[in-house]
Amino acid sequence: MSAPTLRPPSPAVPSRPAPAPLRPSGLTWTVLLLHRAALIVWVTALLVVGVTLAWMEDIGPGARAVGVGSCARPSVDGLTDCLTIDAITADGTYRTGLALIATALSYVMFPVAAWAGAALIGRELENGTAQLAWTQSVSPVRWLAAKLAVPAVLLTAGTTAAVLLHVWVRRDGNGNLLGVWYDSDIYLSIGPTAVAYALAGLALGALAGLVLRKALPAAGAAFAVTLALSYLMRALRPSLWPTTTTTGRTALDLPPDVLVLEHGVVTSDGRRIGNDLACVGSGTQAQIRACMKNSRLSDFWATVHPESHFWPLQLVESGVLLAVAGAATAAAFTLLRRRTA
Repeated sequence: MSAPTLRPPSPAVPSRPAPAPLRPSGLTWTVLLLHRAALIVWVTALLVVGVTLAWMEDIGPGARAVGVGSCARPSVDGLTDCLTIDAITADGTYRTGLALIATALSYVMFPVAAWAGAALIGRELENGTAQLAWTQSVSPVRWLAAKLAVPAVLLTAGTTAAVLLHVWVRRDGNGNLLGVWYDSDIYLSIGPTAVAYALAGLALGALAGLVLRKALPAAGAAFAVTLALSYLMRALRPSLWPTTTTTGRTALDLPPDVLVLEHGVVTSDGRRIGNDLACVGSGTQAQIRACMKNSRLSDFWATVHPESHFWPLQLVESGVLLAVAGAATAAAFTLLRRRTA
């Protein structure tokens, strides 16, 4: 018999550990996790805006109905149908709802600036969290870039979506319910200026946080600066694009969708007198001519922004605001480099 062949035992293959579950990592995830409360508030606010606008779209047809007086169901003896009276209530709800959305979108810059100054930058510099991160693998420049980029993307996406939905709901153009385009809240809530103001508030708030390095003072300073910027841009807005001057009867019968900046009369010797309402109450053409002759007037004039100037004004103002945001961002990075050099 042959001897059995002895084989050495095969070496044990070490077992590989189970792969760890994938988890988000990096600066982006850190910023989202650290400021998850603000993220929840922002998403909730966008959902509220979306639901409200969807409701406005649903009650829009009823809001545009017209009816007055007592009602009956169904309509009898000359009384209006109660469904029409319900439409009147929807009219007020529709107008109020859209006005609230317009105000919320036009004022989004202020809470963004205060949050950026206090929670995003000021608090972390005040309690030393930022300095601790800089001693790890994160440079100050990368830290600030992530701090600004993540909320900037979320603000841009969310505000753009809300503005587009707002414009879509207002698409029927009923001025009696929707208001005029040059009303400040409406103007800021139906164009790119809403996004530009939010980004300007973010940049100015971050700069305030870096300058003051304390949460509450930075929040107050950011709010004050953005408030001043808002008032300044409102005052400069009519001059951001060349105006149009109309003369003659057209200057007296301007449509409601025209922003009138100044109006007046032209005397027989060619002088223009601003804000003179002479002969405005005269109804017929003959009465107007008689009034002009007695008052020694030769013409009427008005300086206006027609509705066609909406987009030029929006784009110029957005450009100014983005320039402010860019300047504030550049100043923030310059200040951070000097302090950490």
